[in-house]
Amino acid sequence: MSDVVEKTLTALPALLALDSQPGAGKLSSTSRLRHLIRSITELTSKHEEEKLIKKELAAIKDQVSSPNTTMRQMRELMVRAMYCEMLGYEADFVYIHAIKLAQQGTVLEKRVGYLAVSLFLNENHELLLLLVNTVLKDLQSTNLIEVCMALTVVSQIFPKDMIPAILPLVEEKLSHPKEIIRRKAVLALYKFYLIAPNQVQHIHGKFRKALCDKDPGVMMSSLHIYLQMIKENPASYKDLTGSFVTILRQVVGGKLPLDFNYHSVPAPWLQIQLLRILSQLGREDQSMSELMYDVLDESLRRAEMNHNITYAILYECVKAIYTIHPKAELLEKAARCIGNFVLSPKINLKYLGLKALTYVVQHDANLALQHQMTIIECLDHSDLIIKRETLELLFRITNAQNVTVIVEKMLGFLRLCNDDYTIIDLVGKVAELAEKYAPNNEWFIQTMNVAFSLGGDLMQPDLPSNFLRLFAEGSESEEQDRQLKLYAVDSYLAVLKGDCSHLPQRFLQVISWVLGEYSCLKEDVDQQEVIRLLKKLLEQRGVSSETRSWVLSALTKLCKGPGCAELALELAESLSSSLDTVLRQQAHELRLLSQDSQLHARVLPHPAPLDSVEVDSSLSFLDGFVSDALAAGAAPYKPPHQRQEELSQQRALSLEPYGLSLPVTMSSCTLTDRQSPTFLSMSSDLSGNSTEPSQRTGANTLMLEGVKRVWGKEGYIPQKEPSLTPAAVEEPSDVVQSPHQQGAAETSLPEPEPEPPQLDQEKQQLASSLFVGLGSQNSMSLLGKTEAAVPRFRRKVHQHESASTSGTSESSSNSSHSSRSTTDSFLYGGLLEEEPATPIQNSYHTLKPTIANGSHVARQHSQTVSGTSENEVAATVSDDKQANSSQILGSDMVIVRPSKLAEEAIVSQRNCSKSLPSTFPHSSDSMVLQLPSELQELPHSDVVSLTSDPHLSVSCCRVFREDALLLVLLLFSPTETTLRDVAVELSCEELETASLRGNVMECLEGRRSSVCRYTLLMERPHTQVAFTGSVSYQTQPGHTHTLPFSGKLSIADFIRPLVLNTEEYGKLWLSISNDVKQNLKLLTDGGDPLRATLSALKDSLQLHIVDIIGSEGIVACRLPRGGPCLMHCRVHGASLAVWLRSPLPSLPDCLLYHCQRALQEH
Repeated sequence: MSDVVEKTLTALPALLALDSQPGAGKLSSTSRLRHLIRSITELTSKHEEEKLIKKELAAIKDQVSSPNTTMRQMRELMVRAMYCEMLGYEADFVYIHAIKLAQQGTVLEKRVGYLAVSLFLNENHELLLLLVNTVLKDLQSTNLIEVCMALTVVSQIFPKDMIPAILPLVEEKLSHPKEIIRRKAVLALYKFYLIAPNQVQHIHGKFRKALCDKDPGVMMSSLHIYLQMIKENPASYKDLTGSFVTILRQVVGGKLPLDFNYHSVPAPWLQIQLLRILSQLGREDQSMSELMYDVLDESLRRAEMNHNITYAILYECVKAIYTIHPKAELLEKAARCIGNFVLSPKINLKYLGLKALTYVVQHDANLALQHQMTIIECLDHSDLIIKRETLELLFRITNAQNVTVIVEKMLGFLRLCNDDYTIIDLVGKVAELAEKYAPNNEWFIQTMNVAFSLGGDLMQPDLPSNFLRLFAEGSESEEQDRQLKLYAVDSYLAVLKGDCSHLPQRFLQVISWVLGEYSCLKEDVDQQEVIRLLKKLLEQRGVSSETRSWVLSALTKLCKGPGCAELALELAESLSSSLDTVLRQQAHELRLLSQDSQLHARVLPHPAPLDSVEVDSSLSFLDGFVSDALAAGAAPYKPPHQRQEELSQQRALSLEPYGLSLPVTMSSCTLTDRQSPTFLSMSSDLSGNSTEPSQRTGANTLMLEGVKRVWGKEGYIPQKEPSLTPAAVEEPSDVVQSPHQQGAAETSLPEPEPEPPQLDQEKQQLASSLFVGLGSQNSMSLLGKTEAAVPRFRRKVHQHESASTSGTSESSSNSSHSSRSTTDSFLYGGLLEEEPATPIQNSYHTLKPTIANGSHVARQHSQTVSGTSENEVAATVSDDKQANSSQILGSDMVIVRPSKLAEEAIVSQRNCSKSLPSTFPHSSDSMVLQLPSELQELPHSDVVSLTSDPHLSVSCCRVFREDALLLVLLLFSPTETTLRDVAVELSCEELETASLRGNVMECLEGRRSSVCRYTLLMERPHTQVAFTGSVSYQTQPGHTHTLPFSGKLSIADFIRPLVLNTEEYGKLWLSISNDVKQNLKLLTDGGDPLRATLSALKDSLQLHIVDIIGSEGIVACRLPRGGPCLMHCRVHGASLAVWLRSPLPSLPDCLLYHCQRALQEH
């Protein structure tokens, strides 16, 4: 440690140039910085350090406040303050002085000032506004050093709202003669793309120019932008695949200057970036992948395994080879590389091999068999990270035959683990495997009991919720369902009879609910004994109020008849003085229900009928009350984050231009004509001002007097940055070598598949248990997904459908989020499930467009989605481009049609899915799938094929409801074979599944169709989202097939018109603080340019044009069950200046992106 300190002290003068006098190569003995560092290193406790730093900060504060402090002294004080901040002590009093140093000093002072600002401040700090003019001035400077410093600061902490002010200057630097300026300009634009992608959409052509720059550094900088853009939309950059392959070939061939070499490896970080880009471009695309085979082979061959950086290159090569369209020769070489990593004695290389094996095993499960003994040794490794990664690998290869051994290993690791993140992750994996592959009821209950005990209150709330849903909904086998409940009752009674003081609260809640619901099924169990155990748990110390509520609910269900009146009275008296109002209320209800058996049977029937409970999640029964309150002058509801935002508005800076006019009037108005809970939830998100302006200055002018503004689009709401867990650092090893060295050094290297001389019998038995079922009959596929095994507990499908139900149906873990707490869901039982779809007869006629008021409202655009380039068919566009996007039927009722941009969103899995054929085997007739009759009158897109195999085809259609997007999946069996146990799974992290219907079917008869409906909501705006899913079915018992599919949806599918008049628009505009400004292309192909542009946007994006006056227009739209977005447009020269406001910060950016796209395609 002392060597590091000495090197730091020696390097500081040269790095920061603290003394500009000749001969000042070392810090003097009286330097305060040197004295401070040495004093800190000599301390022995944290308390002494805090005392010393506080004293030092007090001295710095006195000196920076002195008017006699010189620039040189201020520079040294700033370095000392930075050192204190780096130790974790806040020195906010020097922030303003750091900005002054960057503004007023010479180049040397500017360097220290910019460095201090970048360390002290974040992107949302209010003082950054004072740095904008300084950055603008330095960007226009003739001094290259000042320009470099300004570009560096811009790419680190520049505020998002100030990007338009400096964007033209940064664009100019892309043509600067100095390569360092061009490189820093590209990195600044990369930062802009990350935080505001819509503002750099118009300069994509300059990105391509940077990619072809003669300087390799500029070209390398542009790869960051291209990697991000290709991840979001690979199809738009397929034409650049040849260019990236050529660049990688030149880099691998050593064509770059030697300055780019690192330990004799040519430009390793450039190779890694290019490999990641190629893996994205070649994913599921055979034609693009064929262009990459040679250069990937060369990269593997040239990578000499003698340094950490080459390990990283080989790791990316392996991932790329298994990501693109497979080639047998490359797969064999990649498997050999993985074997070399796994067999390395170095811990970091072994971890890297396990990481690669975990990724690859999804594509080729047999690869795990080649290294099974090494994997078993890793289970007992002393390094916890190695053990955790090994468990992750085993999780990926789990099946019904090895689940007990793998879960046992996971639980054993959990017992010794103290890391919260690892506990949460492993408990979730154990619960998932237990439900999917449980061999019997006893094992399932015991495993979940151990998981609940070890996971404690750290586990995700969804785990106990899903566990209880399994009991409540039941399985397809009533006898199996009954046996599961009986065993659970026995198990939990045994737990309560023991010491339960150490059990987690959530486990106690699960026990209470199960005993309250199903203990009566056990005939040999005395109900009084169950009541006594629950009462004992209620009185136990350490039990939380929430758990007491669960226990009291269970007692309420069990206390029936006159014999329980005494117990109920006792509990009511003991809880009458409780500070928890919920417990007092429940105790009172217990007393009343125990005295009236008929009332008890009516309120808490047994068993609880699941199909009789209806939940109005939109709270539409409160619409009248809310409308009356708003009409009486009440303020709309404000979410907590907006209330916090308003508290900070008193010290906010106003960035709004003066004298801005809008074609609105500000007369008082109320939203009394709201007719749906959708609009209610939309208006609830507004941060409105309940006061009305007392005077008008004009019919076309907004009253801005007294209106508070928030600086910046995000205001003072802190932004959370994703944190990345650093991977283990690789170490050099002489054991692992590149593929081309295998033949020359065969004697000194272990083979990838070594044959140990003697295998321990215990390890052999463990291997046979862990890797059973991974032979030729394994269920892995080359698509990166496993065959969906038939779960042991198939949830029962109920016939009743509740029209107002949301968020309670079964779906995959990533496709739905519960909106209610587990307490509300399970205290008194009652769960919902929408009715399944029933098979429908094939229809042999095409879909009809929806007609409203005699005009076509839903104009379909046909688009055939296929898996190979030969079968792709271009989408046909409606001839009537000027048709209105919406029809107003009455006061506020609007019927929308599918947008043109949304038609391009659905894509298919290439090379793994096929277009829906017009004829199948055993069929000579052309088949056209049809929507159910109740959906045909709604605006919808055409039915497009997602994927198919010889037994099943999957198509989809988007139905545009006013309150949500209905994604309809149509399943068709083209043969005479009856498909059984058909289950559909759909997953999309960015969307919320409000309800689903028809995702599980007992059978699908031959040549019949079935419909599965997913009601999707986009609460957080995204420009484009991808969904994935699979359909599992059985053609005969024991033969399960899985058909994967995928597609994309855009925000254009979710945008709906927001019908407002001018007065309502003006009031809504003032209530929203988040805004974005951008210039758009103005259509000048004839007539009024403003009307033509707005009409084009209306046709494409379902916008509602509120009013157009002169050269200005106002437009409104909304997200279903989300917030509105208001757009003020004004003709400015040859462009259209657009100003958008929305309570959802990311909605304007997404809408701007699609506006630019719509105008470019017009």
